[in-house]
Amino acid sequence: MESTINQEPKQAVQRTIFGVLIAISMGHFINDLLQSIIPSVYPLLKKNFHLNYTQIGLITFTFQITASLLQPIVGTVTDRKSRPYSLVAGMILTLTGVVILSLAPNFIALLCAVAVMGIGSSIFHPESSRLARVASGGKKGLAQSIFQLGGNAGSAIGPLLVALIVVTRGQHYILWFTLVALLGIILLSKVGQWYQGHLNMRAANPLHKEEVHSHLSKAKVTISLIVLLLLIFSKFFYLASMTNYFTFFLIGKFHISMQQSQLYLFVFLASVAAGTLIGGFLGDKFGRKYVIWFSILGVAPFSLMLPYADLQWTIVLAVLIGVILSSAFSAIVVYGQELLPGKVGMVSGLFFGLAFGMGGLGSAFLGWLADHTSISYVFSVCAFLPLIGIITGLLPDIEGRKKK
Repeated sequence: MESTINQEPKQAVQRTIFGVLIAISMGHFINDLLQSIIPSVYPLLKKNFHLNYTQIGLITFTFQITASLLQPIVGTVTDRKSRPYSLVAGMILTLTGVVILSLAPNFIALLCAVAVMGIGSSIFHPESSRLARVASGGKKGLAQSIFQLGGNAGSAIGPLLVALIVVTRGQHYILWFTLVALLGIILLSKVGQWYQGHLNMRAANPLHKEEVHSHLSKAKVTISLIVLLLLIFSKFFYLASMTNYFTFFLIGKFHISMQQSQLYLFVFLASVAAGTLIGGFLGDKFGRKYVIWFSILGVAPFSLMLPYADLQWTIVLAVLIGVILSSAFSAIVVYGQELLPGKVGMVSGLFFGLAFGMGGLGSAFLGWLADHTSISYVFSVCAFLPLIGIITGLLPDIEGRKKK
């Protein structure tokens, strides 16, 4: 791996550099694994600090709002000048947040911990998404999916590790995850070296620049961006219900143990990881618009059935929902980057930031709704969100125009 990262960076503009893509995907894996600690310890924190669902929602809201608001700003700044070692800086902040979370004595300290982790995430995502595009060799959807696969895999494995290490032992055992963060700092410093070498090479030997003008009118681009943002709202508002409240739903409806609920959450998040990779490949092959359409709207029948299924079918439906729904995001990101060529960082920051923001708003609202109704009612309401996917028909067929 290291030898691939340290090889001549000029290759990045000639072919897909899978060593770099795997390395940045591993960095994403570590980043999102550490983030996944937050929702995974909700049952423990709820018990230790006597929290209600509204307070749990506020914890997620604090994390995801800090993670979302800065991302478009970071992306815009790095569009003007890339900062290869910003990835390391983001991981250091995440490490700091993990330490605070493990030692937090009260609710305010919990909010501070997740805010620091959110800032770390906001620094990490835009530039790492750009780096995946740099190393793509033209396979932009596949590269974005490999990058996102790491994040989804980390989100899936995180709850499992929390169940094994933290749930049965206590909050202070979160401190063990600092070892994972240190590994991430070492890995991302190597990635930063490769990226800096690529930038130096490009400055010394200017190559053909990417097209910076869209063939679409400003009005069409604006409408398309609004459609994409609404689709992200639908996807991540629904995912907020699954990621943050699926364990409570399972425990409340089927009376299973906390450990069992964490295992089922892992199964769902693993299906999300698988769907991410599948979606990037299909987007490159068949067109991103059609993958987006199928992914968002196609999940509706399963989301509508889930609140009324028994335990076995609930898990089956959750897996189908995870695979189908997650296949859209890499396609959405690359589609947006092609709508606004030359603004890769800003688009990545906007979409990743909105994803976090919608997750945060969704968690806070759904926590409030659960306190005033029930978790089952929350899942019944959220089941209709994927129907928003019908507006994908308003997107222009960019790939089709290019082929002509």
